[in-house]
Amino acid sequence: MINKKKSIIGIIGGSGVYDIDGLINKRWKKVESSFGTPSDELLFGELNGHEMVFLPRHGRGHKIPPSEINFCANIDVLKRSGVTDLISVSAVGSLRENLRPGMFVIVDQFIDRTFARTKSFFGTGCVAHISMAHPVCNRLGNHLEAAARESGIEVASGGTYLVMEGPQFSNLAESELYRSWNCDVIGMTNMPEAKLAREAELCYATVAMVTDYDCWHPRHDDVTVEAIIKVLFANADNARNLVKEVAPRLYGDLNAYTCSCRSALEHALITAPEARDPVILKRLEAVAGRILNPC
Repeated sequence: MINKKKSIIGIIGGSGVYDIDGLINKRWKKVESSFGTPSDELLFGELNGHEMVFLPRHGRGHKIPPSEINFCANIDVLKRSGVTDLISVSAVGSLRENLRPGMFVIVDQFIDRTFARTKSFFGTGCVAHISMAHPVCNRLGNHLEAAARESGIEVASGGTYLVMEGPQFSNLAESELYRSWNCDVIGMTNMPEAKLAREAELCYATVAMVTDYDCWHPRHDDVTVEAIIKVLFANADNARNLVKEVAPRLYGDLNAYTCSCRSALEHALITAPEARDPVILKRLEAVAGRILNPC
């Protein structure tokens, strides 16, 4: 069964992305989650008559380090708020000479090297195995690429994002190892976020904004803090323009209703109905209610 409710865009990333020209009726609202405390309240607003929802991944003021983000609660509250299409905006380091600071990469694969994070909504009492062969929504990624080009943003289509635990950056040996794995960018935030978005049947895509080269680059030490900050501000401006440009494309996309992301749980549940824990099912009501409680 395909989810046919209207598309609502969610944005998860830094606070600078939310100051979009034309965004009206802005209001912060606390949304409760059965998976604990999310990073922050949600910012609701309207752009050209369509609702959008924003969540600061690290909380306003960047208070939460990557390993301590409650990714389950973040995805849960976005789903509870009606989000269907989730755009992750993330700062990354580049592992490739041709992916220069200031460029955007619409990644299509991840390598998950995190180890200290809860990676699934499911567990004992209700087991599910979901496909992550193609971890981002191709439809959403294509719209983001087209919108970036329309906005004059230098963008690369496709790439592998190595997600490290952090909070420390890589050492040189690690950086060279990841390059040998054909990874393109490196960051700390998109796993297990992408896995949880798929479990929640959200269309999910990442805009990876390159801020600098990772430590593999022979001229990396020449980069100054001032130069990186300049790139960060330019990236934030481009991210706002990108969101504004992609919004009408997504709201007008009639193929959204048949996107396979919206029915990702259709054959994923393994636990027999009579063996499912009612307490766990209650926690899953927003994430998996479509499949657990069909009309």
